[in-house]
Amino acid sequence: MPEGDGSHWFEAVADHLGGAYLRYSFTYGTVSEVDAIVAALGLTEGQRILDVGCGPGRHALELAGRGFQVVGVDISSTFIDLAREGAPEGAVFVVGDARLMEFDSEFDAVISLCQGAFGLAGGPGSDRAVLDPDGAILERIVAATRKGGGVALSAFSAYFQVRFLEDGDTFDAGTGVNLEKTVLRDLTGAEVETDLWTTCFTPRELRLLCDRAGLDVTDIYSVRPGDFAHRPPDLEHPEFLVLGRRRT
Repeated sequence: MPEGDGSHWFEAVADHLGGAYLRYSFTYGTVSEVDAIVAALGLTEGQRILDVGCGPGRHALELAGRGFQVVGVDISSTFIDLAREGAPEGAVFVVGDARLMEFDSEFDAVISLCQGAFGLAGGPGSDRAVLDPDGAILERIVAATRKGGGVALSAFSAYFQVRFLEDGDTFDAGTGVNLEKTVLRDLTGAEVETDLWTTCFTPRELRLLCDRAGLDVTDIYSVRPGDFAHRPPDLEHPEFLVLGRRRT
């Protein structure tokens, strides 16, 4: 697995946040999110799962605690160090760039939740030579999945982002990338002004990207953190949850 090269903007964000990342409310629904993913993909104990953009490992650690064999990958060495602290048997964490993953049909299922990697390929450090860097990440995710294996990934909704554009945000209609200017606090309370670049999608776009990558979409839900209930795409929820199977 290639090591992170320090070129992606998210690494500085993770370095500042450290363990404070887990204080943000969007991380509180880990158990219910994993419940939903296990049920939706029909996962069974002992299967091998890849968590792409695992952050401090909240989903991977929950899955490992349920008897799954989990590999977590994240570009941030800070987050990987946190994930490794007290990790149970069956959970392995690796520093790596999702754009460079070389896994080949190795996992029963692959997840990428909470914009762990998919959706963060824009902004500084993105590969300008690649027409669709998020689509390229999706292709690596699907390649890592065995044929017939399941994939679950979340993505920001372009509908919601435009409808509820916050003051200070700048949405690029040409690329679908939203620039959010925010303030992040570390564990000591120290603040730093930060730019966050996230790509937003429509369900149609997600289906087309999945088809190109060799993923047969089984469903797309409208969701929010901690609430992965089965509901059709709408304008009221900030994210979509894509569920699919690698084409056989």
